[in-house]
Amino acid sequence: MTYAIIIITSLVSAVALRNGELMQRLLLSPYLVFRNRQWYRLITHALVHANYLHLIVNMIVLLSFGKAVESILRQLNMEGVIGHPALHYLMLYLGGAVVATLTTLKKFRNDYSYQSVGASGAVSGMIFFCIFFYPLNKLYLMGILPIPGILFAVAYLIYSNYMSRKGGDNINHDAHFVGAVFGFIYPLLISPKLITVFLKQLGLM
Repeated sequence: MTYAIIIITSLVSAVALRNGELMQRLLLSPYLVFRNRQWYRLITHALVHANYLHLIVNMIVLLSFGKAVESILRQLNMEGVIGHPALHYLMLYLGGAVVATLTTLKKFRNDYSYQSVGASGAVSGMIFFCIFFYPLNKLYLMGILPIPGILFAVAYLIYSNYMSRKGGDNINHDAHFVGAVFGFIYPLLISPKLITVFLKQLGLM
């Protein structure tokens, strides 16, 4: 599933970067979503990226964490917690893409000029889904400093919230924040009892 999403996203992004009309049709425009009821943009914005670096970074992170998500979902399936791991994978990824737009839609619904692209919200959800199950596994803060996943999560959310308020860097930090939160709570949507897994990993049970 991870490879399929990476291939599809890479192909669509590559074409859209060469075809401005396609890019405009797929990107997230809160104004057009509400004015023309173009709800499909809540998903298609995750298929296109601002440039090749944006695409490559998101796809590398997705490759790293997507395979871990697949493994976790297979294990949950074997334990009888869920059925159809592939369906849950899609619900997590696409759900993250959609939910990540909610704050943006509210904030910019009347701003004709605002546009947003990229799978960052969905990818953030994948990262935080993994952190839920392995909160003490090391992740690299700023790509340099190894810290426990749970501390990375806190730092990530604080930074995203701060940068959202500060603005000015053309990055949709709201999508990062909301997508991450969705990914973290998704296991609880599957089964509230999974909170015990998280607490045991932290040594609290």
